[in-house]
Amino acid sequence: MLHDRSEAEDAFQEAALRAWRRMRNLRPGSAFQPWFMGIVANQCRDVRRGRWWRMIRVPEVSVMTAVDETAAWLEGEDLRRAVATLPHDQRVAVLLHFHLDMPLSDVGAVLGISEAGAKTRVHRALRRLRPAMRAGEVTADG
Repeated sequence: MLHDRSEAEDAFQEAALRAWRRMRNLRPGSAFQPWFMGIVANQCRDVRRGRWWRMIRVPEVSVMTAVDETAAWLEGEDLRRAVATLPHDQRVAVLLHFHLDMPLSDVGAVLGISEAGAKTRVHRALRRLRPAMRAGEVTADG
């Protein structure tokens, strides 16, 4: 969600600290994972809204001699770029559901929406991702 591993690690640690401080807010009998992932998602959102995130970031430029598009496609770079273009709410829903294997009911709990709402967000995200992924498909002919 943050596009930077070190920022993601910092956000996760801060979320863990917030969760520990607010452990009494977890209702008895409630599942811990959706509650905690909601804190993580909110922390990531706070980091993105922070003053350092608003600064213009210049992408790191690396010199590559020959780009092997097939290798990049196989490594999932196209998918990561496509997911990064999704609106925040859809990106979070897709990452929670597919990357963390959370059931839609838990995704809804994390996002504070119904299970049907989570399903709708995932469906809309997949609909947006399909054209981007078709552009990178490799055919059997070449």
